[in-house]
Amino acid sequence: MIGYSTIGVKDMNAAKDFYCKLFDAQVQIDAGRIAFLGKDKEQPMIAICEPYNKEAPHPGNGTMLAFPGGSRDGAAALYDKAIKLGATCDGAPGQRIEDMFYGAYVRDADGNKLCFYDFS
Repeated sequence: MIGYSTIGVKDMNAAKDFYCKLFDAQVQIDAGRIAFLGKDKEQPMIAICEPYNKEAPHPGNGTMLAFPGGSRDGAAALYDKAIKLGATCDGAPGQRIEDMFYGAYVRDADGNKLCFYDFS
């Protein structure tokens, strides 16, 4: 259902490096101030951009991008990989909602909040 989600970044090269390594993805489209990253153009992608209005990028309060881990171990592995790539912890991997939701939370270098999860 989602084609892509966009987040603002300060350093396009650093953000491309971080997200491509985190998700084993490639830059699908690079238009200078915006780049679309993913496995291919037919699957959901993440877009990173320097804001069009030329103001500083900043994460929205309550805004978060969530990525399926495929399992609890997968969610924890993405969390660990993000931390190794320079993200900061915003909630260590763990069970969040009884036995229904397992989540791990990080913030990228620009403060954007990411969740890696498993519904189980």
